[in-house]
Amino acid sequence: MVEVDREKAALHGIAAAEVVKALSAAIGGAPAGSLHVRGERNAVPIQVRLPEAQRARLDDALTLRLRSADGSLVPLASLVRPVSETDEVVHYHKDLRRFAFVTAEVAGTSPVEAVFGIEDQLAAQPSPAGFRVDLAGEGEWKITLDVFRDLGIAFGVALAGIYVLLAAQTQSFGIPLVIMAAIPFTIIGILPGFWLLNVVAGKTVAGYSSPIFFTATAMIGMIALAGIVVRNSIILIDFIEVERGRGRPLAEAIVEAGAVRLRPILLTAGAAIFGAWVITLDPIFSGLAWAFIFGIFASTLFTLGVVPVIYAMVRGAETGPRAVAVEGDV
Repeated sequence: MVEVDREKAALHGIAAAEVVKALSAAIGGAPAGSLHVRGERNAVPIQVRLPEAQRARLDDALTLRLRSADGSLVPLASLVRPVSETDEVVHYHKDLRRFAFVTAEVAGTSPVEAVFGIEDQLAAQPSPAGFRVDLAGEGEWKITLDVFRDLGIAFGVALAGIYVLLAAQTQSFGIPLVIMAAIPFTIIGILPGFWLLNVVAGKTVAGYSSPIFFTATAMIGMIALAGIVVRNSIILIDFIEVERGRGRPLAEAIVEAGAVRLRPILLTAGAAIFGAWVITLDPIFSGLAWAFIFGIFASTLFTLGVVPVIYAMVRGAETGPRAVAVEGDV
């Protein structure tokens, strides 16, 4: 710790405030304006300070020079003097153990990825004996785990409710599973979609550069999709059931359903996608919108191509080969 030697500073015609300002700017940094980067929403602040290697040692910072009244350059080391002080050290305790908080700001990456990186680092370089790192306590990490846990439970409850309703309507235990086969296809579309959005597209979405993470709002969008994508399967399979009730063979009924219901399914999916597109501009709910878009896109394709195949396999296994009676002389 140092303090300004006011006598020496006065002899050189330098105010004590100038010495403090120069030393503070060298170590802590001083604002020097802002930079407007194309594609960024907010201006980037510019700070002037010494490189990190020189900030680590006070002696290096004291080599800076100030201009005196006569125009000569005077090093800061000749304008300050060292002072020795003893400060009280505050020790925090929790559960009868001494601990220290370590906090950091993450920019451009998800806090979950940061925690996983810390865990990998600790696995490669374990902490010394007597020390323990706890990442499951308070903070955003715990909030993230709790939110995804609760939303996961809600997703399971929603799936169970959909199955009960479909089973009561179709009077079957297998057909509801065929109809709900479109729900896992939303996940197949959402997760690669977010990867494609951030990696392949260069993180440039809706006119600005920003990473889009699979957040809690995206999870909410995935839960909401469970009811939306089932509708397309219901439209398709209900038509097949009606055609089979009229005596049409299973294969013909499936082909006819795909041809007749193709336009309504595509129009419904397109309306939902374009309706969610405007939400991608919101920095908070953009994850929900992208989950909608990728999930509906993937589930629509799979509903038209895979769900009829699964239905044919289930119904074919239920009915089995039909016997044909032939009348006449043998």
